[in-house]
Amino acid sequence: MTASDGGPYVNGAEASESSTLPLDDGDIHVCQDGPRDAPALLLVHGSASSTRSWDPMVPLLTGSHHVVRIDLLGHGRSAKPADRSYALPDQARRAGAVLDRLGVGQAVVVGHSSGGVVATALAEQRPDLVTALALVNTGPGLDAFVPPPSGAGALSQWPPTDEEIRRSASTAFSRAGYRIPPEILDDVRRMTPHTLAATMQAARDYLEQQPLPDRLAALGKPLLVVFGEDDRRWRSSSAADYRAVAGAQVELLPGLGHSPLLEDPVRTAASLLAFTTIHTGRVD
Repeated sequence: MTASDGGPYVNGAEASESSTLPLDDGDIHVCQDGPRDAPALLLVHGSASSTRSWDPMVPLLTGSHHVVRIDLLGHGRSAKPADRSYALPDQARRAGAVLDRLGVGQAVVVGHSSGGVVATALAEQRPDLVTALALVNTGPGLDAFVPPPSGAGALSQWPPTDEEIRRSASTAFSRAGYRIPPEILDDVRRMTPHTLAATMQAARDYLEQQPLPDRLAALGKPLLVVFGEDDRRWRSSSAADYRAVAGAQVELLPGLGHSPLLEDPVRTAASLLAFTTIHTGRVD
């Protein structure tokens, strides 16, 4: 593992570390924050996003967790090969391999949007590794998808301008005028047209095969579903579909859209910490 920025973890301190972890089919960028002896929390971003989407929430979680974030292959500061699979099971396999290499034996896995689909696939593959799941604005099935309005669809040129990215991402937020942090815009431009198209298609393929509530019901893992009530990409009423999973907790956050982790990190973290405290036994 090669550190790229941030100091290494030393003697139990709450260090922040950014590194590149070489896997067989591509290098994966990894961020670690918080005490390494605390319960592990893996945060998985959505399509066309990166570890940076979790930046506002990380300081709220490190008091009680070893927080691990990864850039999925094709995203952020991870490799973007044109000849590797971007299917969701392969992305999940890489996430599991990262935790193995870090020596993390068990983790609560949190996914935003299509990151929740990766989290589900990881739990299917590695039930020993995933102790509980939290899905943030992850649509349960394709019938819950809200088509984008005219003018807010796919990017038409590459690399896209800031304004084109903002227009394309406008449905990710509940309120007009939300300014996407410039580092997130930069990470969109780090992608290639191939990796963007392949990762978006991979999420659709996985949901088309079987809705997430059906997959999760078979796993029997503790489940938290958090949904911004004003989501403009997935019908927030579809969050109720997850009640098919025994014991699932479903929370709607009024006034928030598809990206509550950016729009209101404090409220989003509060819901998450209440859940993880129960399933890790750790209290701040």
